[in-house]
Amino acid sequence: MGHTCIQVIYDEHSSISAILKSLRMMIRRGPQDEPEIFFDVMRAMLFYIDEVPEKQHHPKETAFLFPPVAQRSPQCAKLIKQLEKDHDKGEASVRELQHLLLGWEMLGDSRRQAFEEATLKFVDFYSEHLLLEESIIIPEALRVLTEEDWTKLDAAFERNKDPLSGKKTRDPIYDRLFTKIALRAPAPIGLGHE
Repeated sequence: MGHTCIQVIYDEHSSISAILKSLRMMIRRGPQDEPEIFFDVMRAMLFYIDEVPEKQHHPKETAFLFPPVAQRSPQCAKLIKQLEKDHDKGEASVRELQHLLLGWEMLGDSRRQAFEEATLKFVDFYSEHLLLEESIIIPEALRVLTEEDWTKLDAAFERNKDPLSGKKTRDPIYDRLFTKIALRAPAPIGLGHE
């Protein structure tokens, strides 16, 4: 592979996928007899998605990866436009999930189904999004991008500080978030039990 940015993208996708899997597991498990922990962990995982992928990862894909691939690979241009639209609506989608979760927590089980359905739909959508990037966009990037493109991409992505990837030193600002998710969420993202 040889490009820092590709490894960073894969590492971050792995962290995002683990969070998505944990969201699904948490929904399946439900609050049980520890609703405070359940809602606390769910809020932390949704905050992670809003804070890291939506504010660090996606903007860099949109700004640095997608334009040169679309320019040099017209067959990918339509897919890239769709992926950019996904990125554009990502933050609003996560905020809606945060609101639905708060509704469930504050107003009770009458709001549970709406949160669960929206979250599972979001998990499926997001998983498909990551798959398209990894199965189509990254291989095409490896085929068509120039060394100058890779230099820009590597410089942009190596500054990312995903608190869950474990590959780089975490930004201390994320220590509390990392601890909350790592100690309370179910495996594969955390040490909690399924």
